[in-house]
Amino acid sequence: MTVAWQAHEGRQTWQRALEGAYLLRTNLPPGEHATLGKNYIQLTEAEAAFRALKRALSVRPIIPQLERRTQAHILVAFLGDALWVTLKHLFRRNDSALSPSKALALLGTLLSDDIVLPTTDGREIRLRRLTTPNAEQKHFLSQLGITIPDIISSDQECSADSKIV
Repeated sequence: MTVAWQAHEGRQTWQRALEGAYLLRTNLPPGEHATLGKNYIQLTEAEAAFRALKRALSVRPIIPQLERRTQAHILVAFLGDALWVTLKHLFRRNDSALSPSKALALLGTLLSDDIVLPTTDGREIRLRRLTTPNAEQKHFLSQLGITIPDIISSDQECSADSKIV
């Protein structure tokens, strides 16, 4: 099997003129180009938000059996999107080279863990500790005005699954 092709004269000029440009087809009346551009930008931002929820924030579709679980999933997805958009605008306002995905990757290694020490009388001592941020993380957190405490009080429950004895 062979494939034959032939370059059409004049098409290269048309192709170079359109490089980096979008062609949008619409049924809007003439003169509403601004509306078309605005709607297209909103569409791309909505698509970017869903990509961010799926990839960077690891929010995956689920099929919950209970309505309250569906509502909880929607709330978590909404909060994740709100975080993403807030970070995006914060970085844009501060002329930062960071993006929300880079920020989450940078801070993704900060962890919280409990050290559980059993006592001789059967009780447990729980000490909540955080990993120490590296220099880049410290700089980033200081830009955001966030300070991480050395010790987190362990007299508060962090979830319904945690138990302090």
